[in-house]
Amino acid sequence: MMEVTFHNREPEMKEVMDILRMKPRLITFIYGPINSGKTELISHLIKELPDDYLPFYVNLRGRFITGYEDFLNVLFESDEGDVIDNVSEYATSILKDLKIVSGIPIPVNLFGQIFERKDKSKDVFRYIERFFTEISKKRVPVLIIDELQVIGDMKIDGLLIYKLFNFFVRLTKELHLAHVLVVTSDSLFIERVHSEAMLSGRCRYLLVDDFDYETTMDFLDRYNFSDAEKKVAWDRCGGKPVYLVEIVNSEDREKKVNEMFNVASGRIETELKVVNELGAEITVGDKIYDVRYESLIAILREFVERDEINMDEVDEISKRYFVKENILFVDPLYKTIKPQSRLNLLAIRDAMENV
Repeated sequence: MMEVTFHNREPEMKEVMDILRMKPRLITFIYGPINSGKTELISHLIKELPDDYLPFYVNLRGRFITGYEDFLNVLFESDEGDVIDNVSEYATSILKDLKIVSGIPIPVNLFGQIFERKDKSKDVFRYIERFFTEISKKRVPVLIIDELQVIGDMKIDGLLIYKLFNFFVRLTKELHLAHVLVVTSDSLFIERVHSEAMLSGRCRYLLVDDFDYETTMDFLDRYNFSDAEKKVAWDRCGGKPVYLVEIVNSEDREKKVNEMFNVASGRIETELKVVNELGAEITVGDKIYDVRYESLIAILREFVERDEINMDEVDEISKRYFVKENILFVDPLYKTIKPQSRLNLLAIRDAMENV
């Protein structure tokens, strides 16, 4: 298998680095369609950060989180070393060797004490604030939370997400203590965040989208694609990084592209067939709504001649269904809706020919 290296995210890298060079003031949400390269961008950023920055990376993807204890186990990296009760002493002792951290370091005895206390969230935030205060005397803390929407509906004396947002605002806008980057591919989560009054004027958004045509061609040139192979790759898959990597590692590139297209088209046809014959429901808040087959078809027909549509052209139930099924992507900042990839766009058009 050919090793595929990080490719041409200079504009996004520059924008993030420009943010990090400033005093922390806003929460930064990094969002985009699924598999557009957001986590790869963050991984590259972490490797390229100057030594005066200290990243703390927390990845919630694929983690089974059913309660506060699960969340704490992901958020923190327990240190099994000497028993230390003084946060200042602990932060100072680990700064010498600390480079990239998967979670926020904490002495195991302090971690145990937090578990035992009734108001865990207050103690968690107090510890992190004190820890970052000490770290910031020598380096700039950068807290990165990947796939934060995983805990979007978790309740601990109210929604945990709101407590986190309030704490992130304190770290950035109030104390200017640490940069906070939140990464997500869930466009409904970003839409929800964007509508929150409590975050108005307290956050910024950075879209990490699929590669454009020029970047895609440059990428394919690196792996010796013929003109015919490049045309098929772009015409069928567009600039979705994860698809391009699959094609690069395939012995028969044109065959692989056609297989991917057939799978995408078949999946959309199957989704529609299930809704039409068996029905479907979607939960919004505490209510359950029926998904209407006719509404889904009407929306998909809009993409036969257009690459994207406006949000006000779609009913809320159908929109949420398509987003949850990873067929459509909502960009609440620009108030647009488009397929998750060019592959999905073409698969939709193919499916509409058979309806």
